[in-house]
Amino acid sequence: MAEELLLENNGKPNAHLTKPLLAVAFLSSFGSSMLYGYNLAVVNSPAQYIKDFYNETMVERYDWIPGEELLTVFYSLTVSIFAIGGMTGALLVGRLVTKYGRKGTLVRASVLVFIGGALMGFSRRCRMPAMVIAGRFITGVHSGISLSVVPMYLGEIAPKNLRGFLSLVPSIHICVGVFIAQVLGLSELLGKEEYWPLLLSLVVFPTTVQLMLLPWFPESPRYLLIEKGNVSATNAALKWYRPKGNFQGEVDEMQEEQRSLSSVQTVSVWGLLRDRCVRWQVITIVVVNIGMQLSGIDAIWFYTNDIFKNAGIPEPHIQYTTVATGAIEVVSGMLGCFTIERLGRRPLMIGGFLFMGFCCSGITVSVILQAELPFMRYISVGCVVGIIAGFCIGPGGVPFLITAELFKQSHRPAAYTVAGCLNWLSNFTIGFVFPFLENSTGPYCYLIFCVICLGVAVYTIFVIPETKNKTFMEISQMFAAKNNIPEEELTSKAHLKMALMNGYGTLVE
Repeated sequence: MAEELLLENNGKPNAHLTKPLLAVAFLSSFGSSMLYGYNLAVVNSPAQYIKDFYNETMVERYDWIPGEELLTVFYSLTVSIFAIGGMTGALLVGRLVTKYGRKGTLVRASVLVFIGGALMGFSRRCRMPAMVIAGRFITGVHSGISLSVVPMYLGEIAPKNLRGFLSLVPSIHICVGVFIAQVLGLSELLGKEEYWPLLLSLVVFPTTVQLMLLPWFPESPRYLLIEKGNVSATNAALKWYRPKGNFQGEVDEMQEEQRSLSSVQTVSVWGLLRDRCVRWQVITIVVVNIGMQLSGIDAIWFYTNDIFKNAGIPEPHIQYTTVATGAIEVVSGMLGCFTIERLGRRPLMIGGFLFMGFCCSGITVSVILQAELPFMRYISVGCVVGIIAGFCIGPGGVPFLITAELFKQSHRPAAYTVAGCLNWLSNFTIGFVFPFLENSTGPYCYLIFCVICLGVAVYTIFVIPETKNKTFMEISQMFAAKNNIPEEELTSKAHLKMALMNGYGTLVE
């Protein structure tokens, strides 16, 4: 199926998916993006053990027994502090990739995983709950960096016709990370009280593999030429990634981009927010990134076991039901990856959010009726699975892709900063607020997620154009009418110049 993605409308191959290209895509995602998914779900299984640990240390140190509500606050902080770290990492991306490069940033950021993993792994032995929270924060910083840098790196080394496909490879690894956390959290494996610190600290092993192998791969060719001016290293990197391809056209294109750097400066976040030429693009990334996190998916990932328990699933069966949802998540992610170049971005976004909204309302109805109709508990489980599947097919990966596609090179770094901060801030909000929201509103809390999903779907239908096989200038022209910008102003020489390469992709004039 991967080969089919490489065919243009005339059925002739456009570019080949080489082994080195595929290897670096999987390796960079394995040691970075997968950890994001793992950290999202890993706190679900040992939730009660972590609360008991907090309770025990409070009694030992202060001779004081905290109430259940306070323990919920501590656990919610443990879950959501990961997102605060992620937002911190997202703010650092621009400077790091400019100074160290794309691959260099991923390699250097690996040290954060070892620090965070060590803190969480030794927290129980040291009897310090703060080490768990600090470790979650530090691994969150790593995830905040890698969630932007990995697609940036892959986008810059990929041929244009493979950019959409390769940009969703990290999304598949996020799903795989969630699934691995769910499997390892089984009571037969590491889901026991004495093993929860080990379960949290296992993130160091994928990072070790990445740290051993990734330095041997070349840096992004665009970074080497455009920002470092190293032509020989650029040719060597392109030859390594495309050993049998003719890449001289790409080199010429990058050199033209390099010559334009003196004309245009990278736009700051404040400049992005003030630029009327990208007003609707900015609104779009705000809507899709907030909607992505407030769709209810984080509540499902963080509190899957509690949701199934409230749905009436017998306690011994909950962990296996959770693992089954993780497997469906991986399959859904692969389905989205292999169909995005055929169907486009809009169908995956619209279909995914509509299906998620339908399933959110289904959870509310099934939980309300399950006291009278016992079979409704299975409906609620099916709706949870539907939310996960709908998310992974489209809304889980497409927002990261279209954040790049809606902006030219000069605006893309600031767009990533805005999108990343909103994404992580929304993640934190759900992780911290959901337990209290569920306690106060019961199953009706999912109606809030339903309204958000439907709202994003409607916005996508009426505002977001299809960006498949479109250049950045063509996309800007599609937004020109909404932004009240004359087309001739968009296509003027000043707007065709390139900016500092902190995003990924290329402008085709």
